[in-house]
Amino acid sequence: MPKVFIIILHYKNWDDTNKCLKSLESLDYHNFKITVIDNDKKNPGFAGGNNIGIKQALKKDAKYILLLNNDTIVEPNFLKELVRVGEADKKIGILGPVIYKYSEQRTVNNEQKIHFAGGKINWLYTKGIHETCSMKHETKSVDYITGCCMLVKCEVIEKIGLMDEDYFLYFEDVDWCLKVRRAGYKCVLVQNSKIWHKPSSSAKEGSFSYIYYHTRNGLLMTKKNALFLIKILAYLQSFWIFGKQIIKLMLMPSKKKWARAMMLGIKDFYRGKFGKL
Repeated sequence: MPKVFIIILHYKNWDDTNKCLKSLESLDYHNFKITVIDNDKKNPGFAGGNNIGIKQALKKDAKYILLLNNDTIVEPNFLKELVRVGEADKKIGILGPVIYKYSEQRTVNNEQKIHFAGGKINWLYTKGIHETCSMKHETKSVDYITGCCMLVKCEVIEKIGLMDEDYFLYFEDVDWCLKVRRAGYKCVLVQNSKIWHKPSSSAKEGSFSYIYYHTRNGLLMTKKNALFLIKILAYLQSFWIFGKQIIKLMLMPSKKKWARAMMLGIKDFYRGKFGKL
């Protein structure tokens, strides 16, 4: 059992954090250490908070680092399954479990309950898409693994560096996975590894910050990673999207918040304003 350093990023909800820690007590994997990073005090964002823990882990001779959201509940064998697959293939750099929508019953028979079964990138619309189909094979190579739960080999981090803190929130996991793949490694989803994820409490879907960060950071991810022609097409698409938001402001009062958030995200991208909103 190689040593795993588990990093849990806490933000606002100690009840969720404590329940996550409680679920880790039943792991059937024993060579691990846990550190909780408290982002309540001075919030450096998802990447900034996790980077604090990653720097600690790299000093402590861990072979793997596991980033785990505080609003998750894990299955006892999830970590053992991830490590088993990681150890079997030197070309794998990042691994992730199948993530199910949290429920008290926590049954995995219903496909509709899947929250994440691999990530795909839509370059033109600068989006990361969660696949939700059940897997046919034990493992699946994917565009990216979500930062909700990712197991990363330390040797890979030493080659590509820490997470990019320009993003602050959202897309830093996608960006990291793309760097890993450019370095010659694979990102792999493991079917027999399962966890449960509760709805986000830090930035609710549809909120101003959620829309803003997804808009700005999708463009930033494209700028940092896409081919030149794809960048040009994505930038042209962003101008079209910006124009549509102006129409929404004038004609659709119910869409004003959404439109303002998207417009600010696009403007801040072109102004080079990154990090925290």
